[in-house]
Amino acid sequence: MVLLVLAAVLSGWPAGLAQPAVGPVTAQSAIVMVAATGEVLWEKDADTRRPPASTTKIVTLLLALENGNLDDVVTASQTASQTDGSSIWLEPGERLTLRQLLYGLMLLSGNDAAVAISEHISGSSAAFARLMTDRAHSLGAVSSNFTNPNGLPDDNHYTTARDLAVLTAYGLNHHPEFRQIMGTRETTIPWHGKTFQRELYNENKLLWRYDGANGGKTGYTDAAGPCLVATAERNGVQLVAVVLNCEDMWQDAVNLLDYGFDRTSAKKFFDAGGWRQAVTVTNGYRPTVSLRAADDIVVPAQKDGSDAGDFRLEFVVPRSLRAPLTAGQHVGQVVLRYRGEVVATSDIVTVDGVERRSVFRWLADLVRWWWSMV
Repeated sequence: MVLLVLAAVLSGWPAGLAQPAVGPVTAQSAIVMVAATGEVLWEKDADTRRPPASTTKIVTLLLALENGNLDDVVTASQTASQTDGSSIWLEPGERLTLRQLLYGLMLLSGNDAAVAISEHISGSSAAFARLMTDRAHSLGAVSSNFTNPNGLPDDNHYTTARDLAVLTAYGLNHHPEFRQIMGTRETTIPWHGKTFQRELYNENKLLWRYDGANGGKTGYTDAAGPCLVATAERNGVQLVAVVLNCEDMWQDAVNLLDYGFDRTSAKKFFDAGGWRQAVTVTNGYRPTVSLRAADDIVVPAQKDGSDAGDFRLEFVVPRSLRAPLTAGQHVGQVVLRYRGEVVATSDIVTVDGVERRSVFRWLADLVRWWWSMV
């Protein structure tokens, strides 16, 4: 099968819409990003390396989901139980599932939970931190370096607002459990030796106060100041806002999210219902077969169309196909790229099946043709 790639640059959207203004942002570094595309809508000193405090745990969550089994039973070590700072009060030898520890990590910001998770996956916090750094770099967060899984102060433990947004967006886009865990308002997990369970309430106040808020992570140390990663989704637009070292992290995040929702909307880049194409079939009972696309492609973009030139639609379609073919068989793809990166796809499939033309059928067709000529 030979594939033909056809590309179209999208343009012609309405321009000249009124530009919204971002509210005051007290953060030393800040950014708001569209999760689906990575498009940056507003930023302030977003590439300066800063201590991230407990927003580090977003990366710990991502690495745990990629390298662990949520049903694994984790035994807390003496080291984990003695970790400084915010805690879920693990006891040495206490056993919880990885899933339960991740809720403790993200809702109560348990530093002890972070150490237990890191030791379970990598054997030590130091080894896990190296894994965090390597994975961050592989995802494009190249200005980050992690020395621990919880964000406790260390001169060599740093990231940027941009990197945190990139890593959070990746988690949202690729791991349903990532979204579920960090967006949970409250839950309970077992508490060894007690007649009651640990009650976990998410420290992210925006989950209760902001329309569409669905995740994120708070953080604070003297060196980092108040920090917040905040995520929210409205009408098909998922945003990530990061504010580091703020005077008012809650209002900073709200101002960035409001600005992002004012600027963006979900746009249909490709209408599957309006696309059909016929291609040649070799060795089949029919000479052609119709193709259709399985799904529309809808992603967020700026309302004023100022980013239209950054999107490119490609059709990867066969010049010909060889029988046999079944109805609904995947044979190509519609691809939407933003600045060269794939952000959405729709499968191209056959509308009908086409059987292979056997020798006996070919002879029968030849006889029928010959009789039609006499």
